Amino acid sequence: VQLQASGGGLVQAGGSLRLSCAASGRPNYAVAWFRQAPGRQREFVAGITWNWGTTVYADSVKGRFTISRDKAKRVTFLQMDALNTEDTAVYYCATRSGDISIRTTEYNYWGQGTLVTVSS
Repeated sequence: VQLQASGGGLVQAGGSLRLSCAASGRPNYAVAWFRQAPGRQREFVAGITWNWGTTVYADSVKGRFTISRDKAKRVTFLQMDALNTEDTAVYYCATRSGDISIRTTEYNYWGQGTLVTVSS
């Protein structure tokens, strides 16, 4: 499976962006978004199970971000609302054959990342 992330850009605090993650083949059981800010470790943001649509969110984005998927188009979305400067990072999508995990090491396939910059 190859993943292609897109949709990043520059946005003002309080604004919104929608990221997309297109899969070349059928994604594995779980698809997740991670992010990595400069000087920080990559962290889990949100995950979704491909078949059932079960979702998991990091506490830092709960209530502001929404993960969803279009099974027919094999695309996973991350709708990001009420963005703040702490959300500035490179965002990556990833997929694994097991259930949603917050650990980067448990994901088999990764997209190339898309940069989100939130200005104050």
